[in-house]
This record gives sequence, C-alpha cells and structure tokens, in this order.
Amino acid sequence: MLSAHWKEIIFYSFCLATLIQVFYYLWFFSRIAFFKHKERQKSQQHAVSVIICARDEDENLARNLPGVLVQAYPSTFEVIVVNDNSLDDSKYILQELKKTFKSLNVVELTQEAKLIAGKKYPLSIGIKESKYEILLLTDADCVPASEHWVEKMQSAYSDETEIVLGYGAYHKKKGLLNKLIRFETFHTALQYLSYALAGMPYMGVGRNLSYRKDLFFKNKGFSSINHIPSGDDDLFINKTATKQNTAVVIDPDAVTRSIPKTTWGGWLKQKSRHYTTAKYYKPKHKFFLGLYFATQFLFYPLFAAAIIFYDWKYVLPAFGLRFIIQAIILYKSMKKMGENDLWPWFIFLDMWMFFYYIIFAPALWKRPKQHWS
Repeated sequence: MLSAHWKEIIFYSFCLATLIQVFYYLWFFSRIAFFKHKERQKSQQHAVSVIICARDEDENLARNLPGVLVQAYPSTFEVIVVNDNSLDDSKYILQELKKTFKSLNVVELTQEAKLIAGKKYPLSIGIKESKYEILLLTDADCVPASEHWVEKMQSAYSDETEIVLGYGAYHKKKGLLNKLIRFETFHTALQYLSYALAGMPYMGVGRNLSYRKDLFFKNKGFSSINHIPSGDDDLFINKTATKQNTAVVIDPDAVTRSIPKTTWGGWLKQKSRHYTTAKYYKPKHKFFLGLYFATQFLFYPLFAAAIIFYDWKYVLPAFGLRFIIQAIILYKSMKKMGENDLWPWFIFLDMWMFFYYIIFAPALWKRPKQHWS
C-alpha cells in the first residue's frame, strides 16, 4: 500500500517540513525581525563589572582590551581580567594598560584547577573578585562594536531581570569561509534570542552575556556542570534562565565582534567543541531545537525529490511560501543585527546548512575533551 503511494508520501513529507519551518520563522524568528525596544518610564544606570578570562592572549588583549576600557559609561564600571596561567606576555601588557586605565583590575592565576574543566574556575574567581552586582562577560578576542556597549547591555535590566543576552558576532572579512562562519553565528543568535523573546530562553554566548552576581551564587556557580569542559555560558543559562528573568538586547551598538577562524580545520574544531554541550539542555529545548534542525536538514532533499517525482505545480508554491517568509524575516533580522551583506546570499547559505549538519552532527554524541576553551 505504501509503495503504491510513495510519490504522495514524498510530497506530503515536504509539505509538512515546509509548514514546520514556516511556523519557526513566524512564531520565533519574526520576533527578532520586528523587535522594538520598550520605552522605560525610568532609566537606571547600574554599576557594572566587566569580566574577561584570558590564557596566552597577549595579542588579543593588546588589540581589543582598550575598546572595553574606553567605554563611554557615565556610571561606575570596572574591568576585571583574569590572567589564567599565561606563558606569553599577557602579564606585561596588562601591567602597561593598568598604568593608563584605573578601572582595570588584574587577577593573576598561577595554579591550575585540575578537577574543574574549561574556564569555569578562572571565571568563578573573576566573579568573586568583582565589586558590583551586574556582571558583563566577554572574551579576550572580542571587541565592543561601539563605546556604548556597557550602557546598552545594562539598560535591559529591570527589578525582575537577572539575565541579559547579547549578540556576539564576528568581523567581516573576504572569502567564503567568513560568510559561512558569520551566517552560522547569526543563525544561532537568531534562535537563542528569538526563543528568549518567546519566553523560552535556553542559552547565551560568553562573548556577550550579562547576569547578576546574586544569580551566580544562588545557583552555586558552576558546581553542577564543573565536570563538563564547556558550558560556562550556554549550560549555565539553560539551567537558570526563565521567561520572567531574561531580557535581550538587539542593537548594533551592543554587539561584540571577534576575529573568525581563517582555516576550515580551526573552525571545525571550534564548532565541534561547542556542540558537545547540547546534549545537556532541558528536554523541551532539545525537542524544539531538534525539530527545527531535522526539518531544515530534510527540506532541500525533500524539495528535490518532490520536484522530480511529483507535480512541480504543487511543489513550487510550497517552496515559494517558505522562501518569501524567510527572505523578509532574514532581511529585517540581518539588518537589525548588522549582517546586511549576508542577505543576498541567504538561499545558498541556507542550503549549506544541510552539509553543515552532516559535518557537525557527530559532535552531539562525541565525548568532550578536557581542555581550557
């Protein structure tokens, strides 16, 4: 019976995948495309502690740290750099910067925390050394897109807000690899920011993330995930974020940018490490993310099969529906997040995601390596 209707099965499977994809674009991703900042009746400027962990990052510290230190923030803020057992010239660069910038506090770590994987230990030390309740995290290879980064990120806090999610992007460079890296990063941010706006926050990225110091200690820091090399950003947020306590900032001035990998091998290694934490997400998050990934992965193969084996007059309208909705929402979202130049390529970049999932799917089951990241 099934063999007699296999062409119809292909067509209806394609239609189902299309409808699910359209649902995600309209219900989740449109929240980024049509995002508007809520006007607050009263604005408050909190004292902020910016925390950066660095290991052997002398060049990045020299290049990027001044951009953090010269923030035009009228209220009080400090910058804490935790120099974690660096063997390069990081110590001397930080000493020179400290002579000019009194807001810079340096914590020198000279011993390893062997039982705590990744950078959770240096980050925990930085949080403990911080003076202020609002923590703003970034990495040594990141630079704020503007001098208003601190101001924009802290402005999202209200009395009930404990977490603020920002966008950590990459610098625009020439070449195909740069476009692929930036699209994947944008695509990831499109998901975690829109899910948060829909009341279902599930992760953040340590390149641009803020939360209250009290939240960190209330949840006993990273104690529940100390055995996992990564996760100091996404798993901590997955554990602590709720509909009520999470806000997002979508503003070109509030973006951080870092230098992307320049080799395929370097990028593959980086992304494989990042995906090892997804298996620890809450079940509802894994379901929604898995359903989206599965239908995105199957969309183009089902489209090709339906075109070949079914009537194209029925297949093309379904494809066109998703294409139009996708084009509008991605255009407006990319414009809001400063990635406009990627839009003319979006259909090819979207097709690339089929191969991307094939390459990185094994990382979901791979045992993570124990190293600082």
